[in-house]
Amino acid sequence: MRRALLNLKFGGARSLGDAFVPQMMRAAADRLEAEAVLAWVPLAKRRRRERGFDQAEVLARGLATRTGLPIRSLLRRVRETDPQARRAAADRRRAPAGAFRVVDGPPANVVLVDDVLTTGATAAECARVLRHAGAERVGLVTAARSLPGELPARCYATVWRRPPSPAGEP
Repeated sequence: MRRALLNLKFGGARSLGDAFVPQMMRAAADRLEAEAVLAWVPLAKRRRRERGFDQAEVLARGLATRTGLPIRSLLRRVRETDPQARRAAADRRRAPAGAFRVVDGPPANVVLVDDVLTTGATAAECARVLRHAGAERVGLVTAARSLPGELPARCYATVWRRPPSPAGEP
């Protein structure tokens, strides 16, 4: 999983995004409602330019294709931040403050898409600015999480379960 995510993010392997989509759909089945609009946590311009694409956008577009949900670019990163992976936990929680702005009026129900959940601070900041701009509900789905132990209380945790089977099958 780690190798695949690193290849997606830094190796230019956009097609790997498709491999994560089915699990993301199962994990967020109760968040991917018909009225939901998908959006992604945007990379900074410099990182997007260096990589040639935004991995969270690739994942969001894959989800949109598979679910039929609309997708919109709702956020812009207005301040560059150092990569979260190189920060101490306390600094990770402070770093994203003020880094995002809403660029398009958000719908009532937004599902944010990102590649990895670490402390949840970036997602929380994105949700904060979306809610301040008018979104009523903001959910999150990621390809992976990099948190020791339990998810923080401010993060929604889907309980892993098998998808419903067709009638008559165990």
